[in-house]
Amino acid sequence: MEDQWRISPHDPAWKSLFQAVASSLRASLGEAALRIDHIGSTSIAGLDAKPIIDIQISVPDAENLAAYKSRIEQAGFVLREENPDKTKKYFREIPGTRRTHIHVRQAGSFSEQVALLFRDYLRTHPVDCVRYAQE
Repeated sequence: MEDQWRISPHDPAWKSLFQAVASSLRASLGEAALRIDHIGSTSIAGLDAKPIIDIQISVPDAENLAAYKSRIEQAGFVLREENPDKTKKYFREIPGTRRTHIHVRQAGSFSEQVALLFRDYLRTHPVDCVRYAQE
């Protein structure tokens, strides 16, 4: 298994890995998910990153766990109740499978938008992307 804590050279397969997981999540969640987005460093072409796929699921009401929790669990993820970040619900892969982080956020919330805007900014500003990678 890959060393999840070491920065790895960008791997074009990260996009396909996201697409496979997102497809499974979409099948499980249906209309409960308004959006499913690849976020984080692995979502930015050419950026070296920890080989962890981060996925943001945007839902109408993030506090309504009954609307999505069991569906995400059916797709192979476990809710991490001890998550200190109150802007999201956080799911992780089941033990023994590829490291994946699922961030469920309220659609239209500040935290949802910041994750998308930061990703999109780095995708379109290569100089700042290189600077970010160096920090």
